[in-house]
Amino acid sequence: MLSPRSLFTEILDDDDSFQLFCSIAASGESQGGWENGRISALVPESQRELAPKIARHGADEDKHGRIFTQLIRKRGLESVPVPPETDYTMLLERHGIGLAHSRLREDTALTEADIVTYLAHSRVTEQRASEQMAMLLKYFAGHPEIGKAVRAIARDEDNHLAYCHEELLRLSALGHGRTINRILRECALAEIRIYRDVSLAVMANMGRILGWPAPKAAALRAGIHAVYLYERAYGWRRMVTLAMPARRNALGGPAVAVA
Repeated sequence: MLSPRSLFTEILDDDDSFQLFCSIAASGESQGGWENGRISALVPESQRELAPKIARHGADEDKHGRIFTQLIRKRGLESVPVPPETDYTMLLERHGIGLAHSRLREDTALTEADIVTYLAHSRVTEQRASEQMAMLLKYFAGHPEIGKAVRAIARDEDNHLAYCHEELLRLSALGHGRTINRILRECALAEIRIYRDVSLAVMANMGRILGWPAPKAAALRAGIHAVYLYERAYGWRRMVTLAMPARRNALGGPAVAVA
């Protein structure tokens, strides 16, 4: 029977699939770290109080990238190139979601509208990240190899999501509410499509490595499409709502190191 636990256990137990899984995760987190680092350096004067929080966000993402790389090396392996069709972060950027990398490479300060775009994009993607880590936490919190990493990253992703909610509500109160709602909806609808495509690509690569029989691969593809259909019809709404989080000022301090 296919289940998240059995599927991820199979991926984790094989060196080649584990290597690819962690390489994809490390690459995405490192890209997120770079993006947040650049945004923190370019924050406009009107939003300067956000700079240390954005920098903390970037430091967390960099830390996650190092964690996944360390997991690979602990097995005596090296990172492998990420197939472009599995590169979630770059596919989002290519489809115009968030701030363009070409803009972030410039030395010109961002605008307040850019910060609204960044936070709305982050609110959507951090929802996905928080949910994925919650699933891994449910099944692998006590895993001897990845449990500690899962617990640390899950805590950070929850903090990132709380921060996005709080800051977007603050900006909404300043008059950006209509723009925030529009961008959230656009980002959510684009993200669920890209997440479907990346999930299909990742599972195709894992199936090739692990030698999955055709019926198993077909069942996984059908499951991914079913999730997309649900999200396209209704599930995307969870990504666009805003509520004041119980965890306030979640990124108000320095990044937490993992010993």
